[in-house]
Amino acid sequence: MRFGVVSLFPEMVGTIGEFGVVGRAKRRELISIDIDNPRDYTNDVHRTVDDRPYGGGPGMVMKYEPVAAALEASKDRMAERCPVVFLSPQGQVFDQAMAKRFSELPGLILLAGRYEGIDERLVESLVDEEVSLGDFVLSGGEIAAMAIIDAIVRLLPGVLGDDESAAQDSFMEGLLDCPHYTRPEEIAGLKVPDVLLSGDHAGIARWRHKQALGRSFERRRDLLDKLNLDDKQQMLLDEYLKEQSQ
Repeated sequence: MRFGVVSLFPEMVGTIGEFGVVGRAKRRELISIDIDNPRDYTNDVHRTVDDRPYGGGPGMVMKYEPVAAALEASKDRMAERCPVVFLSPQGQVFDQAMAKRFSELPGLILLAGRYEGIDERLVESLVDEEVSLGDFVLSGGEIAAMAIIDAIVRLLPGVLGDDESAAQDSFMEGLLDCPHYTRPEEIAGLKVPDVLLSGDHAGIARWRHKQALGRSFERRRDLLDKLNLDDKQQMLLDEYLKEQSQ
């Protein structure tokens, strides 16, 4: 998969391709990340990319021309069906379903804003989607772009050593993940649940699903509100809640 990022801080975004899962995917040439700096597409000696907003007010706004030129340069490297996504607090909140949808594309262009934002005419003419990490404000879109790249890359075939790792992540089935344990079996008086030591794969799968339902109920009930629990899931949730009350 090919990623394009338009950012005033290319060195910052570039670090995502140096470490961890994304770094390994890049070294194995499963992905590419190209970064375009709007400053490289300016015509004045000061490489100006922002100006005062019409109508007055604090801050500066990113100018249309250099950002548009950087986007066009990024598009030229891409195949068709590669949307431009503007990282904006006004966008749809990014979630696992969106990560999955993006992972099925041949490429994606992420536009990281700065200052008070970008000229609205860029959104009207060149942006396909606006996406937000959540209801909070960052200094720019770079961190959001890096987070989105990481979430997408994990879903690409062959990136993780075991594809089941991604399948069991939180939110993949609309639920939080279950608890995880490793050796030793007991530490500080706390023991690994017996079922995980039993070798009963069906029992382990049942326990993990029950824990995922219970954690989601306790910590993110809004996730359960979006799901239509079947009889088996409701039974497991009821069982979990009964166990917690004992």
